Amino acid sequence: MNTRARNRILATAAVASVSALALAGCAGNTGAGEGSADEDITLTVTTFGTFGYEDLYDEYEKAHPNVTIEATNIDTGGNARTDAFTKIAAGSGLSDIVAIEEGWLGAIMDVSDTFIDLRDHGIEDRKGDWLDWKYNQATDAEGRVIGYGTDVGPSGICFNGPALEAAGMPSDREGIAELLDGDWENYFAVGQEYTEKTGKAWYDHSGFVWNAMVNQLDEGYYTADGELNVEGNAELEERFALLGEATEGGQSAAQKAWDWNGGKSFVDGTFATFVCPGWMLGVLQGQVETGGGDAATGWDFADVFPGGAANWGGAWLSIPETSKHQEAASELADWLTQPEQQVKQSAAAGNFPSTVKAQETLAEEATPNEFFNDAPTGAILAERAKGVEAQFKGPQDSVIQENVFGPALRSLDLGEVDTQGSWDKAIDLLNQLVD
Repeated sequence: MNTRARNRILATAAVASVSALALAGCAGNTGAGEGSADEDITLTVTTFGTFGYEDLYDEYEKAHPNVTIEATNIDTGGNARTDAFTKIAAGSGLSDIVAIEEGWLGAIMDVSDTFIDLRDHGIEDRKGDWLDWKYNQATDAEGRVIGYGTDVGPSGICFNGPALEAAGMPSDREGIAELLDGDWENYFAVGQEYTEKTGKAWYDHSGFVWNAMVNQLDEGYYTADGELNVEGNAELEERFALLGEATEGGQSAAQKAWDWNGGKSFVDGTFATFVCPGWMLGVLQGQVETGGGDAATGWDFADVFPGGAANWGGAWLSIPETSKHQEAASELADWLTQPEQQVKQSAAAGNFPSTVKAQETLAEEATPNEFFNDAPTGAILAERAKGVEAQFKGPQDSVIQENVFGPALRSLDLGEVDTQGSWDKAIDLLNQLVD
């Protein structure tokens, strides 16, 4: 690992939450070498958020009686980033399989030799399984492939039907799709109408909406050739001004990122819409249930997104060079990302596969999702995925989103600053935290 990359990793870890270390527990390498196919081995796996792998782990263990899977799941991608970077900098402690999130893949690519080249384990034979851009994202400058693609994040709009009905607005999927068909200006105009009619918020907080708006651009916080792209970016400033005006107009519920009052804010009508990449469906359902609600709470999912196609998130499964079970770990990661397993993962977690065959299966089956008012969530996501291409994510992309714009937009939500003050705060934090 070169000094520049190590310093960047340590700097990245320093500005993120350190709570991931406690959450990750003692996951690490176990066993003594690869051994024979019949030797008992334990494989450690670290994921984050809602991956939906629990039943798949059980299925794999039943088919491989000699394999025990010890799984650690960290609450958020940001905390998982801190956990991974800290262990990479220390040179030890990574699990046999590590889930890597799109937002910090750029930083991982600075130290891609921390992970094994999956071409040595046959991944090129599966290259055609994945969307081209998904496979290419995990390929470093030397052509090494370091990750098996799991999901991608095409985005639609989740909405609370009863809340919209009470406001005299369309409350069915088709009606919402028609109402919100258009750009972000239209989304916020509808939101202002809702807020004025009800006195309630339109969206949960500005940070998630901002992330969705940025991800939709051809170039976000970095240019396609890797240059920082925030200060002086007229396109970003224009979108920020749109969001700021809506938030100052009362459309934000000022929720804290990843903390919706123990899920109660999804149940009590605090806000009416929510930006939903595929993986967020599982998060939303979990929050509703934690907050004491169920399918009757009225959340639904519409085939629409302001401004058109957008991708937010997605992950890969990677095997560190420090793993003592590289072959067995690659076999498990390969199996977990096969199209058949990605379909099962989608059913369990609501996320959307990165393999073409699995996407086609979900589109064809159009299985009703009971929790989301029988919305065919897989088929909707397949439609939302059309035209999606990955935005280049630079090495500190997730730091900019979470630790630069996160606090700045939090201050805007709380009314501590106006839109210009929020932007100025973001630029100040950018200059402090990002090199």
